[in-house]
Amino acid sequence: MVKENQLTQGSISKVLIKLALPIMGTSFLQTAYTITDMFWIGRVGTKAAAAVGTGGFFTWLAMAFIILSKVGAEVGVAQSIGRDDVKEARRYIRHTIQLNVFLAIIYSIALITFRHSLIGFFNLGDTEVIEMATSYLVIVSLGLVFYFINPVFTGILNGYGDSKTPFYINMIGLIANIVLDPLFIHGIGPIPAMGVKGAAIATVIAQAIVSLVFIFRIVFAKGELFNNIGLLKAPDMDHMKHIIRLSLPVALQNALFSIIGMFIAKIIAPWGHTPIAVQKIGSQIEAISWMTAGGFSTALSTFVGQNYGAKKWDRIYKGYFVAIGLVSIIGVGATLLLTFGAGPVFSVFLNEEEAVAHGIAYLKILGLSQLFMCIEITTAGAFNGLGKTVPPSIIGIVFNALRIPGAMILSAPHLLGLNGIWWSISISSIFKGVILTSWFILFLRRNSYHLHEKQLEAVAQQL
Repeated sequence: MVKENQLTQGSISKVLIKLALPIMGTSFLQTAYTITDMFWIGRVGTKAAAAVGTGGFFTWLAMAFIILSKVGAEVGVAQSIGRDDVKEARRYIRHTIQLNVFLAIIYSIALITFRHSLIGFFNLGDTEVIEMATSYLVIVSLGLVFYFINPVFTGILNGYGDSKTPFYINMIGLIANIVLDPLFIHGIGPIPAMGVKGAAIATVIAQAIVSLVFIFRIVFAKGELFNNIGLLKAPDMDHMKHIIRLSLPVALQNALFSIIGMFIAKIIAPWGHTPIAVQKIGSQIEAISWMTAGGFSTALSTFVGQNYGAKKWDRIYKGYFVAIGLVSIIGVGATLLLTFGAGPVFSVFLNEEEAVAHGIAYLKILGLSQLFMCIEITTAGAFNGLGKTVPPSIIGIVFNALRIPGAMILSAPHLLGLNGIWWSISISSIFKGVILTSWFILFLRRNSYHLHEKQLEAVAQQL
């Protein structure tokens, strides 16, 4: 059973594409969740879009806590499968699920308890937007355990080499969301129009459906991966510490990324609620490329993890450059789409003249960095597969943090104004892509050189 999902043999390009396509599809589905919400919320107005965007920052921040367990699931399961150690893979599954559920409960309680202070941080200045954002945050928080657990189920199966099952299950959730969004946001028949609250309810129900299908799949799975995982057993602290140590740099990077995003939103706030809505919608449009790259990143992480477990450095080296070549096509395509199709694409979500003008500027500026962003995300996956999560975290934290002073300086009235904020984001993405990719290539060459030396020594001993 394990052999069918191992990535340590066969054509590298075929193996990567076969694994990556469903993961990319799953990433698209996750993006489509939010895009569907924003499409229907955009029809309510910019205030509603700003409210969802503001409340959504805290589900974005939740990814940092999810990653604490998700990275451990993907890398731990992948490396265990590469070593043909199914028992160890099961241990990673048990501990990552236990950690995930615990964090979901704690985070949900914190969001509900401090909801007024959290929304107040943004100084929105509009009572209606504040009330809608608070309501959205509370409703989403009540169902946050489903939002937490689904990526971990996905990560476990991806690490095992089965990326199709998560794709199909997440597809069910998207279909549910597409059906429920217009019903709850705008109302129909006996269902009243609930606006922002309706968007939150639809999202929670859709995520709950996905969780239930995952559980059904696990309970009735005939394979060996989920047999006797012992979810109710007390956690082994050595495994838990290893998972946290492996995942913490990535989680910290994501947490700071979200916090930095909140400070950027605060810098945007003086321009009014329209730019806030524009940034939220624009980032979701842009997510088409970075979520696709994220799919390749996860696929490469699994590929590298399994081959690292099997000690096949030659496949890691070749696999990395195959993945970079494929994701570069996506990056260039995203640049062309956002640069030349900014107007038609953005006007699908908002039709107010001021909002569309700001949206076009946002997409064109961010479009220039798409290639660099794609290769940075993919390279981070390669590092993660090796269990070396620190380098991409260092680069991400440093250059994401520089967005704040960059935005403050460039957005000065005598310089670029609001567009200066978008430029600070785009420029930092370019630097991250160049530096992280260079770092990994140097790492690969160094390890390939040492591997070649060992091979020569082995041949000499045989002679």
